[in-house]
Amino acid sequence: MAAWTSYTLEDFLLFSPRVYWRMFELHNAAVWPLQPVSLLAGICIAASLLRSSFIARKVAYAALAVAWAWVGWSFLADRYAAINWAATYVAPVFGVQALLLLWVGMRRCRATGAMPLPVALGVGSFLACYGLILHPLLPLLADRPWRAAEIFGIAPDPTAIVTLGIVVAAVRGTALYILLAVPLAWCIASATTLYAMGAPEGWLPAVAAIAALAGAIWNAVSVTAAPVTVRARAGDEDGR
Repeated sequence: MAAWTSYTLEDFLLFSPRVYWRMFELHNAAVWPLQPVSLLAGICIAASLLRSSFIARKVAYAALAVAWAWVGWSFLADRYAAINWAATYVAPVFGVQALLLLWVGMRRCRATGAMPLPVALGVGSFLACYGLILHPLLPLLADRPWRAAEIFGIAPDPTAIVTLGIVVAAVRGTALYILLAVPLAWCIASATTLYAMGAPEGWLPAVAAIAALAGAIWNAVSVTAAPVTVRARAGDEDGR
């Protein structure tokens, strides 16, 4: 028992921080010039799912599904698995998330087009903006090469964080929790990995997961309380 308790998270890492960050540099070089296209697509997806027409939302869900499938195959299975065997088993989960996004977009899109609740819209918009715009800037703050930037649709962290924001703001009902499961799990796993490497930004994916979960719970409470409030007001009017 004493031997096991002497281990730390760092002891379970299969790679060094240098190898990990170098992986993003190599991946960005391999897929260039996909990065600006992916960023523009992410902005369009977020805008379409929050405000646009029924058809535009369908296309946006399909595009978001493509982003998850692409990251799962090109980054996790083809790149990350070379230094971390566990990525081989996580890549299919990204494919499952892509299928779930397609299912919600094709079958339940009408139910997800309601006007976002204010808190959900605020939390979701912040997470989406962070994942699209601020997260790629982290290498500059951490004194790493800008070529190691993690970009939506290219790397898993920003893809998961942007998805959390979009889902919290745009989806209601059971579909909300179904679509949150995989990006939440990835953010926690990523935060654990970054913490084990001693990366200063290791807390960010965890905070994104907590914020998204809090927004989802607030949604559920608000939606549940709304009918009660309406009935109470109706009873007051009848009493008059």
